Amino acid sequence: MIHIKAPQDTGFESFTKIFLAGSIEMGTAEKWQDKVANALDRRRVIVFNPRRDDWDSSWEQDPTPGTQFEQQVSWELNHIDRSDIVVFYFDPETKSPITLLELGMALAARKRVIVCCPDGFFRKGNVVVTCAKFGVEVLNTLDELIFKLEDATS
Repeated sequence: MIHIKAPQDTGFESFTKIFLAGSIEMGTAEKWQDKVANALDRRRVIVFNPRRDDWDSSWEQDPTPGTQFEQQVSWELNHIDRSDIVVFYFDPETKSPITLLELGMALAARKRVIVCCPDGFFRKGNVVVTCAKFGVEVLNTLDELIFKLEDATS
C-alpha cells in the first residue's frame, strides 16, 4: 500500500487508487483515515488521504488560484476523479458538509463508492435515500467499511 496525503502526488498508476472522502473537521472527527489505511497495508493500492499533517485552520477559504486553500480543494477534487474507489465515512460527531457535497458529486459521476454513515449522523436519512437512488449500500460501522473495502481490493 502506498499512502499519499495531501498535497503529495504519485506516479503509481497501475495500483488500485482509493480516495478517503469523509469527515475530517480537525479536533472533532476521529482519525478514521489511519484505520482504513492500516487495514490496507498489504494490498496493492494507493490511498489518497486529504487529511494534511500540516493543515492550518487559519487559512481563509480563498478560492484564488495558488492559495493553500484552493490548492487543497483542487487536490481533493482531482484525486477523487483519479480514484477507482471513493470511500465515504460520516462521523456522527461532525456535520461534514463538504463530504455530503463530494458524495453527491461521486454518485452523479457514477464513481464506485463505499459509504459508511453510522447512526447518529445528523443527515443519515439524506445519505441513505440518496445512496439508494444510485443502488449503493450504506454501511453502519467503520469495521463494515473496512471489510467491504478489503473485499473490493482482494
